[in-house]
Parts: sequence; structure tokens; C-alpha cells
Amino acid sequence: MSDVSHWLTRAESLVARLEKLLPAEPVPVDWKAAIAFRWRKFNGRGTLQPVPQVHRIDIKALCGIDEQKSLVEQNTRQFVEGHPANNVLLTGARGTGKSSLVKALLNKYAPRGLRLIEVEKQDLIDLPDIVEMIYRRPERFVLYCDDLSFEADEPGYKALKVILDGSIAAASENCLIYATSNRRHLMPEFMNENLEYKHVGGEIHPGETSEEKVSLSERFGLWVSFYPFDQDEYLRIVGVWLDHFKAGGVRSDEVKHAALQWSLQRGSRSGRVAWQFARDWAGRKRLSATRRK
Repeated sequence: MSDVSHWLTRAESLVARLEKLLPAEPVPVDWKAAIAFRWRKFNGRGTLQPVPQVHRIDIKALCGIDEQKSLVEQNTRQFVEGHPANNVLLTGARGTGKSSLVKALLNKYAPRGLRLIEVEKQDLIDLPDIVEMIYRRPERFVLYCDDLSFEADEPGYKALKVILDGSIAAASENCLIYATSNRRHLMPEFMNENLEYKHVGGEIHPGETSEEKVSLSERFGLWVSFYPFDQDEYLRIVGVWLDHFKAGGVRSDEVKHAALQWSLQRGSRSGRVAWQFARDWAGRKRLSATRRK
């Protein structure tokens, strides 16, 4: 009996060790837990995690990008109401409101069934699995890829191309891809690629390398470009955020000078820089007022 007990103990130990190596059973997604989810992988198995504290942004607070807001909101409204809509690529200068616009649209249209799933670049190879999980759901999903760019031969590049426009399976009607990037063609461009261009009948034709890079961004039906702000627009946005933080002296010369110095130190006049200055200014003023009491 002692031998049997010994072997049973060893067998139980072996089974316990094997269970640690095997992927766990997927946990059912609680679709009512949040309006935004993240795709995460544990032990080789992907799952959707609810985001309990979603960054709530009021679309009215986004200034200086009225044309971009109009384009992306129109597309999002079509999608939410069940009409044809396009995948969206938002490109341009950093800090100009690309990701904030996506978050603001989620905040506005979540009561009408819009949901967001954030997918990191390294997990884009799992896009077919994500689509399979959601295609029967009644909600409308934006698969969101922030700050997207690729180097040559990255696996996510091919996976994204396939899910956008190249799979034998039909695209799911209840999901779109919204991506933000500082690169319009999502991949680095090199000087030696210019040598591949050919002159044919007086026309310039790009080489295969350039065509391959352009082919991914062309699969997005809607391109929206964001640009740095001029000085007047930057100061206007500073004023909006100072009003938001209930800071005094919004349009004083002191505030304007400080805001311009702040932007010079960062080498950028963007909505993000304006927001950061307003937070700093409002915080310092409140702290100073507290100390005087």
C-alpha cells in the first residue's frame, strides 16, 4: 500500500505541474462590465479585459480640430446606426488630439451601443480571434490601435492587412478598425527607396517597396490628418483648458507669456502641451492661494 500511495502522490504532483503548463480555460467576457476592453494574453491564450475606469473626454473640449472631428464623428455615427462606414487612420503631429478624439467619440456614443477594444501592436496577429469573439454581439465595436507603426517583416503588419481587406472570410459588420499613427504609411521610409522609382512615358512610378508600404494605409477607407497649431490657436486652447480648471487670469499677458515659454521648452504647440500647461498653471495658482490662507 505504501508503494501505491507513493506513486499516487507522484502522479498528482506530475499532473499539477502539467496543469501549470497548459493554457487556462478562457474566462467568459462580462460585456456589461465596461464600455472599453483591452486584449491581453496569459500563458498563450488571449482574453478581453474590461477597463473599469475609462478616460472620459467630452468631444466639445477638443479644440482646433473641427474638420477632423466632423469627418470621424460622421463615420462613427454611420457605423453606430448600422450603415456602411470605413476603417479610419488618424495620422499627423503628436499631441494634436488623435487618440483623444477616439476616446471622446466612445464617450459620446457608448449609450447607443458603441464599444472599444484596445489592441497592442504585438497582438495584432490575434485580430481574427478577436473578430470571431464579437461578430455575433449586438454592440458595435471599434478595434483601436494607438500609435501604430511597423518595422519591416513584423507579423502584425500582415495580420492587419488581411483583416482590413484581404481575408477569404467576410469582414464582420459590427466592427471597424481605428488606428492612430505619426506615420501616414505606418512604416519607415528610406532614401534608397527613391532609387526604385521609374520614369514611364514622362510619369513617375514608385517601386515595389514603396507600393508595399502604401498598400497598408490604403486599406483604411478614411484618412484624417492632424497638424500642429499656430500660436493663436495654441493660446486659444490654453484658454479653454484654463477655463476648464477654473483658473483665473485666463487671457492676461502673464498667462500668454508663460504658455508660450512652456511651448518653447517642449518644442511643440499642441493640444497636449496646452493641456499640460493649464494643469501646471492651475495647480500652482491653487497651491499659492492655499498657502496665503
